[in-house]
Amino acid sequence: MNKQSLLIIGYVWVEPNSSAAGSRMLQLIELFLQQNWQLTFASPAQKNEKAASLHSLGVDEVAIELNNTSFDTFINELQPTIVLFDRFMMEEQFGWRVAENCPKAIRILDTEDLHFLRKTRHQQLKKGEAFSTEALLKSDDAKREIAAILRCDLSLIISSFEMDLLKNVFKIDENILYYLPFLFDEIDENQQKKRKSFEEREHFVFIGNFFHKPNVDAVLTLKHEIWDELRGYLPKAEIHIYGAYANQQINQLHNKKEGFIIKGFAENAKEVVKNARVVLAPLRFGAGIKGKLTEAMICGTPSVTTEIGAEGMCGKFPWCGFVQDNFSDFALMSAELYRSKNLWEIYQLTGFEIINHIYNKEKLGPLFINQILEIQEQLENHRTRNFLGGLLQHQTLQATKFMSKWIEAKNNI
Repeated sequence: MNKQSLLIIGYVWVEPNSSAAGSRMLQLIELFLQQNWQLTFASPAQKNEKAASLHSLGVDEVAIELNNTSFDTFINELQPTIVLFDRFMMEEQFGWRVAENCPKAIRILDTEDLHFLRKTRHQQLKKGEAFSTEALLKSDDAKREIAAILRCDLSLIISSFEMDLLKNVFKIDENILYYLPFLFDEIDENQQKKRKSFEEREHFVFIGNFFHKPNVDAVLTLKHEIWDELRGYLPKAEIHIYGAYANQQINQLHNKKEGFIIKGFAENAKEVVKNARVVLAPLRFGAGIKGKLTEAMICGTPSVTTEIGAEGMCGKFPWCGFVQDNFSDFALMSAELYRSKNLWEIYQLTGFEIINHIYNKEKLGPLFINQILEIQEQLENHRTRNFLGGLLQHQTLQATKFMSKWIEAKNNI
């Protein structure tokens, strides 16, 4: 086989210091580069100063346009052997063009997390309803995202919970699903010993991108539901809130006297978390696995979160801290973890264990690459078995194609 040429169609440009999604994409890019594949990253989004320089890694960067035949010319010249869509919205926009111009290219969807799951949970929370799979089955967003999954040859699913949901609730054939969580280096004993000790650390910390609604809600929850009670146990405690794109709603929560301190964007998130004693993440809705919590594990920082926060993240291991949905108990357990050196050290080791067993890139990376190569070798049979995907691809190719051409014609008037 000739050298693999992989095209990534990005929803946004890669910002590894701003979001878990950015870190995830960079992990995939590094894995593909290790195979000595030719990589091109294309996106219709505006690039800003927080975007990583992929060009410096040896990745070609290309700006593309929505609803424009210039993409057809571009992909025809590139002729990639693999196309990876960054989130289902990119598959909706460009999937039919890829299928038409490069029919033999394997199409992979990186879901990042299941957007419809996060959105449905948010809607139910606002209505005061308990989460239900019935609501997911009625969701138009679910129909869109599941359709994108079916149209692709392989979809990357980031959490074990989401994998179970797709197989058991939506009855999706596991041959087109692939469980691939974050990819991290193993933390050996020598590295573990270099992490700062209980005594060398101070303060609670929360970190997260504020374009992401669950993070905004979590900080509001910390302020209004948890912090007063927690500070009653620890009168001198401070919580430091970090994150890119903080809005006025977040910034106005800053109150030095109360120890609730908005710090803004962290140039080096790991340094922040390595110096904190406990990470707090009272997430009330969301999906996927949480970058702020894997980062805490890597930094040797125990955490307190909710069931949704810890969902699908630690396999058969206990959580590296506490999981609590009742906010009075959340405050009490946060104080207990902050004060108890013995508990703190136990949970620190648990975090290292979770990273080394569940997110070990040396184990996960080669298995994923082999899966891609196996599908490539028998792509026609793989697609024949995915009848629903073929049906949707056929229908989509017609409907989306003509909608896109209508938009393009309208834009040219």
